[in-house]
Amino acid sequence: MFASRVIASKSLARLYSASAAAGVGKVAVVGAAGGIGQPLSMLLKLHVAPDVLSLYDVSPAAPGVAADVSHCNTNGKTIGYSGAGKMDEALKDADIVVIPAGVPRKPGMSRDDLFNTNASIVKSIAEACAKNCPKACFLIISNPVNSTVPIFAEVLRAAGVYDRKRLFGVTSLDVCRANKFVGDVLGVDPAKLDVPVIGGHAGITILPLLSQVPGADKLSAEQIQALTTRIQFGGDEVVKAKDGAGSATLSMAWAGAHFASRVAAALDGKTGIVECTFVENDKTPTKFFATRVELGTEGVKKIHDIGPLSGFEKEGLEKMVPELEGSIQKGVKFVRGA
Repeated sequence: MFASRVIASKSLARLYSASAAAGVGKVAVVGAAGGIGQPLSMLLKLHVAPDVLSLYDVSPAAPGVAADVSHCNTNGKTIGYSGAGKMDEALKDADIVVIPAGVPRKPGMSRDDLFNTNASIVKSIAEACAKNCPKACFLIISNPVNSTVPIFAEVLRAAGVYDRKRLFGVTSLDVCRANKFVGDVLGVDPAKLDVPVIGGHAGITILPLLSQVPGADKLSAEQIQALTTRIQFGGDEVVKAKDGAGSATLSMAWAGAHFASRVAAALDGKTGIVECTFVENDKTPTKFFATRVELGTEGVKKIHDIGPLSGFEKEGLEKMVPELEGSIQKGVKFVRGA
């Protein structure tokens, strides 16, 4: 058992070292003192190790989080900022900005219920980013991602600094869940799977393409239906299990740090990096859509086609589009005041 734990630890180290970049300048986390922000900041310090890790939160706890994270034994400086007046300084000249800020879900609350509060938070962060680090890559974790990413885009566009190659909705947790749940059913190491998950980041807008997974042809129609539903509503499992004490924070931090490390590696020149992420493009059924994306030194390098779908997946895609389009337009209208 001890040997297996050592192997797992080495595999974890390889996962991040393979994707981390050697020359990342400044990474900023907005919402660093929250349930996602704290473990996310630690993982970024350990596995991306930028020259500067800038941790911001409206909470006065942010400098303490920075002091705590700074003791992790990797290169680079960690600085904490708290209070509304410090956001500009925290963001100034960042290369990557990771944004988990916002209120978490509670039992019975959908991502859409979060909209009014989190939409305003994301809009204010986008305005600060447009002013202080317009050329950064922006990684949006704040829910509902289906609306907050379009909000961010509209704010940057209004400021004349929008580059759609550098704005990402982080949907990596959907992929992590898919790999874990499918791996458990197939009896395969989840770390060896890469299930494509397309669409959005809420409920039925999340569509795992199990037909594209080697070995998944062994699954029955009932298993495919059950796995798809569990992946789509996996966040509800955590919200209910925490019984009002929070949502998926640790797994989201894990997934967010993984995606950030992949972006960092691509910016540093590593090639062949492909991740599912929610981006603006012209190849998918809605203006913003998660699909496999090759990352490069400018952010998005290539957006991959969805690929062949099973009948079940085609039906799921058809059902999701109106809901996803509605969420996107809700974000756009929030900024435009329509």
